[in-house]
Amino acid sequence: MAGVWILAEHHNQVLELLGVGRDLATKQGTRLTALIWDDRERVQEYIDCGADEVLLLAPPASGQPPEAYVPVIVAEALTQDPDIFLIEATLRGKDMAARIAARLNTGLCSECGGLTLDEKEDRLVMERLIYGGAAVQTLVCSTRPQMATIPPRAFAPAQPQGTRQGQVRELPPPPPAAVRVIERKPKTRGTVSVAEAKVLVCVGRGIEKQEDLELARELAGVIGGELCCTRPIAEELHWLPEETYIGLSGLKVKPDLYIGVGISGQIQHMTGIRDARVICAINRDENAPIFEASDYGIVGDLYDVLPRLTGELKQALKK
Repeated sequence: MAGVWILAEHHNQVLELLGVGRDLATKQGTRLTALIWDDRERVQEYIDCGADEVLLLAPPASGQPPEAYVPVIVAEALTQDPDIFLIEATLRGKDMAARIAARLNTGLCSECGGLTLDEKEDRLVMERLIYGGAAVQTLVCSTRPQMATIPPRAFAPAQPQGTRQGQVRELPPPPPAAVRVIERKPKTRGTVSVAEAKVLVCVGRGIEKQEDLELARELAGVIGGELCCTRPIAEELHWLPEETYIGLSGLKVKPDLYIGVGISGQIQHMTGIRDARVICAINRDENAPIFEASDYGIVGDLYDVLPRLTGELKQALKK
């Protein structure tokens, strides 16, 4: 048994999976292996943060998508026999996880936000939200490896444990794939990802006109935050990009401060902000559900509250 494996494409997610993976590997008394295809210059950092072995995925041939690595990963897993396999729950990560699980003939818990080890039974207990965040489902996997996809920011990132020794191996390049990438056209995005922002100002249907977004944007600028929205603002009205909406089918965020402006607080949206450290709501309906989850609430018309709040903050920051 090769212990715990993790697979992540981005540096932050590698550290997050190393954190939870190291804890599980220590409890099992096994090794922690990290599979990476990017950030090769950070191999020693990943070892210092808990990896016992780093498997480098060889650069693919021109035009090959990352999904081409699936046969290589599956072949290594069949040889090494990992007991637990954790993969980042990005769009690409979830796609690859499903393909890997199918080829290994094992189960997969998607969007898993909680992991504990039943040491008596030596099995992984996995938790995820269901029914729009209204309930928590607990699952165990009767096959091996026990696989789960982990949403970004579900676990704290690993910290260096001092200089550690670890093994590094490079896996063979992926075989020729039936799919080739002909051209890439990246979407235009903001300078700061909403998912990574520490302060968020989020707008909902209480905003009457697109030009009124400037009221919220000005507040976000004063407090060093990013502007985001609920699903209807992005997908129905198209006032903001789709990558800025928060909710069950959108982003799940973990800011230090979240300010909801004109948001009723339906469960689909609240699922996306449940891990925010401080939640502040501005709504003229004192019975809006969002107030039940808020640390601070302002009952009032946002067209009156926002200019006054922004002005007061500007004055306070000048002192």
